[in-house]
Amino acid sequence: MKTVVLAMALAAPVLGQPPAKTPDIHFTPTRQAVADAMLKLARVTADDLVYDLGSGDGRIVMLAAQKYGARGVGIEIDHGLVEISRQIAHDGEVDDKVTFIEGDLFTTDISAATVVTLYLSTSVNRRLEPKLKRELRPGARIVSHQFPIGDWTPSQTIRVNDDDLFLWIVPPR
Repeated sequence: MKTVVLAMALAAPVLGQPPAKTPDIHFTPTRQAVADAMLKLARVTADDLVYDLGSGDGRIVMLAAQKYGARGVGIEIDHGLVEISRQIAHDGEVDDKVTFIEGDLFTTDISAATVVTLYLSTSVNRRLEPKLKRELRPGARIVSHQFPIGDWTPSQTIRVNDDDLFLWIVPPR
C-alpha cells in the first residue's frame, strides 16, 4: 500500500497535464477514506471483478486488489492517466490483478463486472443508467461517490465526512 501511495505522489506533476481527449469529467482523485468506504459498502471479496468507470489514477481497483484480493478493471479515457495507473500497479505489485483500458466508459463492455464504482456527475450517471441496466447482471453492486443515478432508489446510502456514497444492487430481471 505504501508503494502505491508513494507512486501516486510522484506522479502528481504528470496528473496535472491536460488529457489528449476531452473527457466528460475531469480527474478528481477519490480520497483514501472514501475509496475504502466504497469498497466496504460494496462488500468486495476476492471473488469480485471491480470495474471503476473513469478510473483516473487507478486507486480504487488497486485498493480492491491489495485489500480484498479482488481483480479490477479501470476504464479511463485519458491516455496519460492510463499509463500512470499501469506504472503504479506495476510498482505496487498488483499488475497481475488489475487491468487498465484506455477507452470510453459509454462504449466499453462492462458485463463481466460484479462491482462498479463511479465518481462522475449526476448528468453522466444519468446517461450511464441504460448501459448499467442493460449490461450488468442481477446481483452486481454499483457504488457512486457523491452522485445519484437518475431516479434509482439506492439500497443503502452512507456518509463519509462530507461525501455521500450510494449503493445499488442490480435486481433480478
